[in-house]
Amino acid sequence: MSQSVVIIDYGSGNLHSAAKAFERAAAESGIASTIAVTSDTDAVRAADRIVLPGVGAFADCRRGLDAVPGMVEVLEEVVRGKGRPFLGICVGMQLLASRGLEYTVTEGLGWIEGDVSLIVPQGEGLKIPHMGWNTLEARHAHPLLDGIETGPTGLHAYFVHSYALAAAHAEEVIAVTDHGGPVTAMVGRDNIAGTQFHPEKSQTLGLRLLANFLRWKP
Repeated sequence: MSQSVVIIDYGSGNLHSAAKAFERAAAESGIASTIAVTSDTDAVRAADRIVLPGVGAFADCRRGLDAVPGMVEVLEEVVRGKGRPFLGICVGMQLLASRGLEYTVTEGLGWIEGDVSLIVPQGEGLKIPHMGWNTLEARHAHPLLDGIETGPTGLHAYFVHSYALAAAHAEEVIAVTDHGGPVTAMVGRDNIAGTQFHPEKSQTLGLRLLANFLRWKP
């Protein structure tokens, strides 16, 4: 029986790339999955797994999400209330935070306590935005990292961002990367996970992580 995976369309994110990456991960892993890009709250309510992408400024993404009638309420219902597996990607991960501090103060979903603030790299020659390929340093074991080599010789993930989530609770930081100091790369708690990097652009690492998400039974 095929499971349903919805990628939420709220006017932000690499929707086509994300859908294609999920389809490839499902096919290569033999995981029967139907992948849909949608802004339909009924489809989100019925889905087995939910993905929230995001590209751009925090405040713009939050406004876009709020502009889809009932979407935030449905997410609260099925993710927080019913425990459906959830993955936020890039700004979709940042929206899990308490607040975004990009240009203005914007309330996040509040699922991961902490603020999203400007990266201030400590070191010469390091630029913002943080853009390019980096390895991950796992801070805690997590099913989404199963079979993924981390550390200095590990697989690389693709990042492009100027702001990062500073989680209030260290146990909710799954992995960091280095850009003149540790920068949050993955967060999670219970059935909720998020990646600052783009798994849909992260080749081997990304496909393994997406396959792990499709298998994940939190």
